[in-house]
Amino acid sequence: MTPPSGYAEEATAIAAGPGAGEKGLKAGALGLASSVAIGVASTAPAYSLAATLGLIVTRVGPQAPVITMLAFIPMLLIAYAYRELNAGDADCGTTFTWATRAFGPRIGWMGGWGIIVADVIVMANLAEIAGVYTYRLFGYESLADSRLWTTLAGVLWIAVMTAVSYVGIEISAALQRGLLTVEVVVLILFAATAMTKVCLDPPATAIRISASWFNPLNVPSTEALTAGLLAAVFIYWGWDTAVTVNEETADSTHIPGRAAVISTVLLLIIYVAVATSAQAFAGVGTEGIGLANKENADDVLSDLGSAVFGDQGAGQFLTGLLIFMVVTSAAASTQTTILPLARTVFSMAAHKAVPAHFARVHRKYLTPTWSTVGMGLVSIAFYVLLSLISRDVLADSIESVGLAIAFYYGLTGFACVWYYRRVLTRSAKDFVCKGLLPGLGGLIMLSVFCYAGFHVYADPDYGATAIDLPLIGRTGGVAVVGLGALLIGVVLMLVVTREHTAALKLQRSLLPRKLEPQTAVDAASRYVPADSRSGVGGDWFDLVPLSSTRVALVVGNVRGHGLHAAAAMGLLRTSVRVLARMDLPPDELLSHLDDVARQTFVEWARELGADGTIGVNGANGARSDAGADVAAVTCLYVVYDPVSGRCTMARAGGWPPAVVDPGTGAVSFPDLPPGPPLGLGGQTFQNLELQLPPGSLIALFTDGLTHTVGHDPDEALGRLAETLAQHRRPLDQLCDLALARLLPGPVDDDVAVLLVRTRMLDERHVAQWELAADPAMVAVARASVTGQLRAWGLDDLAFVTELIVSELVTNAIRYTDGPVHVRLIRNENLICEVSDTGHTSPHLRHAATDEEGGRGLFLIAQMAYRWGTRYTATGKTIWTEQVVAPPEGT
Repeated sequence: MTPPSGYAEEATAIAAGPGAGEKGLKAGALGLASSVAIGVASTAPAYSLAATLGLIVTRVGPQAPVITMLAFIPMLLIAYAYRELNAGDADCGTTFTWATRAFGPRIGWMGGWGIIVADVIVMANLAEIAGVYTYRLFGYESLADSRLWTTLAGVLWIAVMTAVSYVGIEISAALQRGLLTVEVVVLILFAATAMTKVCLDPPATAIRISASWFNPLNVPSTEALTAGLLAAVFIYWGWDTAVTVNEETADSTHIPGRAAVISTVLLLIIYVAVATSAQAFAGVGTEGIGLANKENADDVLSDLGSAVFGDQGAGQFLTGLLIFMVVTSAAASTQTTILPLARTVFSMAAHKAVPAHFARVHRKYLTPTWSTVGMGLVSIAFYVLLSLISRDVLADSIESVGLAIAFYYGLTGFACVWYYRRVLTRSAKDFVCKGLLPGLGGLIMLSVFCYAGFHVYADPDYGATAIDLPLIGRTGGVAVVGLGALLIGVVLMLVVTREHTAALKLQRSLLPRKLEPQTAVDAASRYVPADSRSGVGGDWFDLVPLSSTRVALVVGNVRGHGLHAAAAMGLLRTSVRVLARMDLPPDELLSHLDDVARQTFVEWARELGADGTIGVNGANGARSDAGADVAAVTCLYVVYDPVSGRCTMARAGGWPPAVVDPGTGAVSFPDLPPGPPLGLGGQTFQNLELQLPPGSLIALFTDGLTHTVGHDPDEALGRLAETLAQHRRPLDQLCDLALARLLPGPVDDDVAVLLVRTRMLDERHVAQWELAADPAMVAVARASVTGQLRAWGLDDLAFVTELIVSELVTNAIRYTDGPVHVRLIRNENLICEVSDTGHTSPHLRHAATDEEGGRGLFLIAQMAYRWGTRYTATGKTIWTEQVVAPPEGT
């Protein structure tokens, strides 16, 4: 099967982003009626009854009607889970996306794999039924019995329905509405005719409707009940397609969920009516048209059709219409099975859980291209393979679909509970709809899955085949196929999620393990990775100690996710720390960081075979975000001085910090010029200086914190301000409270938050003098410093400090004009600063043996713990730091 013409030219667009509504699918194409039609048609009511009703009767006997009713209960519960999850995140990946957000990328990937397994397996059976009934419709019974010809017809049906799905969701919806109308009308006519004949002219096989049919306690055994329930689950399965096409539905957060619930209720009415009327008419005998006749178990409607409608005149036409209805039902379900299959794979590709090629969208039809065609080809290959191996294996594979269905439906129920765990106590409605009902549905599905997979289906006498497994022995083929398919997914999951695991480890290793205590501030931080396989991104935070007890506060965000974003983050964070050690003002530091980001972008783009433009295709034709990651970096850099209380900041994109007044609790967002993102080159940034009272709260955060509250940044900032107004709480509590209020559920983008509470140094720990530019002032400086050290009890540092001050003040007076300032800061260490009006940087060098000067700075470097130079608007400051020995006995 090949894509339609024009594919190479038109199907080149890739999903713009993994978020709901960002993938490029045709939004607003479906309404409620179309969504319900797709949801009901996806279950193929006529085909499902034809293939499954006999199987249910052979398992539970005349209690088949109540089994169809019992199977409805978990379906309705899971439908509520779909409705609530879709309202919070209308993503076409459904279980894959929601389970990823709730439990992480590995569990999410298995949820997506469960959908793929169920859809691919059932496609083989749908194709088989459609092929057989096509020949029967035209009277070619010999071809219907030929494996070769039915396989060819089945392959043709898959190809045709894949093409229909490819050319547009609206065409698909229109086709479904038409086919479903015929199907439902004929089923209603069949049920009404059968019941009329039972009442007026009952056949020999007819039995009276009994209340025992609706009593599950009359089922022979627990094993029979479980097998019957799984078979009945299969006839309901498919309504979730209405939610899978959510991104192409008008009002995508509400209509798909409603359509799912309405679809299950309509299916209940259809199935109970047809099952009851068919059982009353045909009975549960094991011969003739009896529903327990194993020879007819895979197709009860063919013989029942002629018995109910007759084989003469209008009856013959209606019988043929019934056969046609099964064909159209299987065909319609084939097409609607491709829809969720393709869109699940499409969403997984958009989230980088499978190769990115599967995230391509047709420019004209706005449908997934690679995922639709690719899954059609996979379904054909699987169908042909099983047809060649054995029809018995194909039969067992159909029953095994129930395991995959129970697996991912149950996972969806649990995902809903965990996804909304923080809001379950908000109201009784939230508790019931988001917690109780989905949780019960998940527990039922889990119980059925475990009991059927490891007990009922594992029995070697169950089903058409049995397989001798090493260490286990003979095991039922249904269990081997169903559980084996899921176990293959476990192996694939470990392979495809290794990048996420590596990126998460890299990200964690590059972020600060803990924030070291600082004199200037108390601090707390949080990092929250996005809830998707590629969610580990480039957000970071840092707290960098600077000279003279000052501190730098940093948050930044590298656009993109995965290893490249994490690596770019590590490179830029290291660059910030290096530049911060140079005591650059915030605007200059961001200018230098812009050069680093731009150079890194160019180098990475060249390595990956890109041309330097954002969002280009990298090596091997796969999309590479490496360049885009580094070329769209936001960063907020803040310097706080606890001696003066001044706070200087600049930003490259992103949000300004939130500042809380310690007295009133008022929260403000300073009017800080935004500046362009880093990596564009040749940009300038602006500083803003604030005077902060001690105890002020400063909140730095990346833009991921504002993305989840209804996608409304103003509302998010309002919630943040309300949270920070409780500024007297411990910082760790404030961090957790902010995340709980702004990120009540899983997040699309990673988030970094840094909260600090400022301090001011005690005035008694700071001493400063202004000296005239006179050589005689050197002695005054030495005496002043010695006296202050004596007052602080630091006499043991007096000699070295005198030498340092003498050398620095002498050089300042000799080489600059204007006054000289000397400042001592008594902290954990002793800091000595000498400021002048010069802008020439001193250089540390080794003086030759015959040189008289040049040794002063070298001596200072040897005697001080560390030293450096920082520049100000009026000149420069040379600072030294000496270690203060702790008091004896400590």
